[in-house]
Amino acid sequence: MNHYVALDLGAESGRVMLGTLAEGKLQMEEVHRFPTGGTTIGGSLRWDIVHLFDEIKTGLRKIAAREIEPASLSTDSWGVDYVYLGAGEPLLTLPLHYRDTRTEGGPEAAFKRVPAETIFDETGIQFMSINTLYQLLDDQARRPGVMALASQFLCIGDYINYLLSGRAVAEVSLASTTQIYNPRERAWSRKLIAQFGLPEKIFPPIVPSGTALGPLVSALAHDLQWPRSQVVATCSHDTGTAVAAVPAEGEDWAYLSSGTWSLLGIESPTPVITEKSRAYNFTNEAGLGGTTRLLKNIVGLWIVQECRRAWLKEGHDYSYDDLARLASEAEPLRSLIHPADDRFYKPDQMPKKIADYCAESGQPVPTTPGAIIRCVYESLALLYRGTLQQLQEISGRKTTQLYIVGGGSKSDLLNQLAANATQVPVLAGPVEATAIGNILIQALALGHLKSHGELRQVVRNSFPAKIYHPQHQATWEQAWQKFKELKS
Repeated sequence: MNHYVALDLGAESGRVMLGTLAEGKLQMEEVHRFPTGGTTIGGSLRWDIVHLFDEIKTGLRKIAAREIEPASLSTDSWGVDYVYLGAGEPLLTLPLHYRDTRTEGGPEAAFKRVPAETIFDETGIQFMSINTLYQLLDDQARRPGVMALASQFLCIGDYINYLLSGRAVAEVSLASTTQIYNPRERAWSRKLIAQFGLPEKIFPPIVPSGTALGPLVSALAHDLQWPRSQVVATCSHDTGTAVAAVPAEGEDWAYLSSGTWSLLGIESPTPVITEKSRAYNFTNEAGLGGTTRLLKNIVGLWIVQECRRAWLKEGHDYSYDDLARLASEAEPLRSLIHPADDRFYKPDQMPKKIADYCAESGQPVPTTPGAIIRCVYESLALLYRGTLQQLQEISGRKTTQLYIVGGGSKSDLLNQLAANATQVPVLAGPVEATAIGNILIQALALGHLKSHGELRQVVRNSFPAKIYHPQHQATWEQAWQKFKELKS
């Protein structure tokens, strides 16, 4: 029996998860959960990284109080955001949040200096204004003093691992989200760094997924009484750990990591960097064992989260289960939105934005929470269909199964709608794929598992998937024709 700890940081919440691996099965336990949302300081939206680290230590102390010493621990987080180290300090400023408005128009400004074709050919990463590249270029223009002081930047998951181990390195899956990493050379893009005039000194050494970083820093090891616990860089990017834990076999499957964002893709042996993949705005992120996560990052349950937040402000405290139940009772396929419309990426007044979109497109306006959430779920399912078709086109691989993992896989309604829209069977679960992948990659790094195949077998042994078969093909074909006409 071995214990491991996953520090799983998401855009809405963070968790300290305890995993126990014994006889080919994994047991998971949530020990501590805490909110992670941004905080506004001086007109900018930031992450309170110091508070997040305090919450992590609270969770670790809860485990230590049970006289459990884990073999290892590791952090995963969202991509693109980062922390500066420098001037002998472990933190120069609170990191800016990817939803801060500072990078709006960032890609277009960058293209005036380096063509989009060059950036994509170097990185294979989809163009999003939130990417690290455009954040660093904004720092170069508007925070040159901070950049000059910096000796290094670390993305969020790698930064927490640094605080735990004392080693400042970039794990490859998280580095690959920056749009400054070259997946062919498996190194930072020297070409883009030079062409944009970024300081080479701030780019940390890159290590493979599943790298043991060493023991806990002495002060924390003494506090917890964990002298033997190791810190591991698993896949520091949460999608990387989730995809590693997809319980699939063979090659005819695609995955959907369903949470605040929806990430739909396949596991490829090599990057797919072509004119068509650039035109469709797909991304090539590094995965476990040198694989490539060929995927598209599309809006996901963020829209539902924002609706819930808006209704909470009005005094209506709906749980996600409440909203799913209300949506299941609403009339099907009455109104649709295109979730890729820019308005839906931005916070605040989400129910009104949905109503306005439906009115502008000449559709019935949903007025109740159930009708609004039904509209969102069905629209997301149809967006999955379109993205899956593009994926099959650029990869040449036919998809016969769609695995949905992450928090969104809990929704029976959304899973069934996804099966209906895509007309392929959906296999849902595990819900905690991110933390599960984090923990099992730790086991792999320490030699407690022998291969990625064995890792996925443990997932199948421990967390059976629920299957949803496609229904109502003709009805959904009509809905697809309607969806294709909507403005994005």
